[in-house]
Amino acid sequence: MKKVIVIGCPGAGKSTFSRKLSAKTGLPIHYLDMIWHLPDKTTLSRDEFIKRLDEIVAQPEWIIDGNYLHTLPLRLNHCDTVFYFDLPLHICLAGAEERVGRKREDMPWSEDTMDPEFRQWIIDFPTQQAPVIDRLLNDCNAGVNVIVFHSREEADNFIEMLPDHPTLR
Repeated sequence: MKKVIVIGCPGAGKSTFSRKLSAKTGLPIHYLDMIWHLPDKTTLSRDEFIKRLDEIVAQPEWIIDGNYLHTLPLRLNHCDTVFYFDLPLHICLAGAEERVGRKREDMPWSEDTMDPEFRQWIIDFPTQQAPVIDRLLNDCNAGVNVIVFHSREEADNFIEMLPDHPTLR
């Protein structure tokens, strides 16, 4: 496990898991939201985003946290492990609402309120995004280890079972 992607509905716990995984393994994290979104609430061009992502996947070790379905095939072609958070919608909505107003290392700004459009995107995730993710995961290389979590407890148990990274002891 050297090239990892972490995907799933916003609010599911992807970034928390990515931080725990990085702490346990020593793998560097790259948050797609931090690449795509600029501090002034604008975004990179798609070409620049892909260029930055190409630079990351060329590295020997990484965790890439985030969905961005238009780049998922690229990441699937370079990863060895996928962690997919397939949690119930109410858990994801609550998780997204809990982080409103909090400074986060995975986003260049914090919101004071839940954006209605973002909330709707979460609500639509199971019918709009999840089927695309499922299809791409079914079609990915046989050598890619796909691990699906249906609860945060499953994710935490996975982290607990991992040995500590030798250079982090």
